Amino acid sequence: MVVTTDRHRCPAAHPDDPTPCVGPPVVTVLDAGHAGADGCEHHGARLLASLEGGRVYALPDAPAGAAIRVFKAADGMRPFCWFDGPRTESSQLSRAENRARHQR
Repeated sequence: MVVTTDRHRCPAAHPDDPTPCVGPPVVTVLDAGHAGADGCEHHGARLLASLEGGRVYALPDAPAGAAIRVFKAADGMRPFCWFDGPRTESSQLSRAENRARHQR
């Protein structure tokens, strides 16, 4: 696992997210309007979790399985997970948490 140590982060990293990149950009995350950003797996997952109707695609030189790892990680992440505070609305919960709520 490679962690960047400089101040430059991938384009998928939200300015308010304090976490460093973990490796080079390996995926493109697109929003519902087809705007996109390239990102490391870590920030790609965080961005995807924060989008409604987002999609993820591996970059041509990405390691095998990068897009599916990002997709699976995003499923369990809450949108804008770097913000603390109570989360009770469905829009504030992860997709996995919302599925679990509806299965009861």
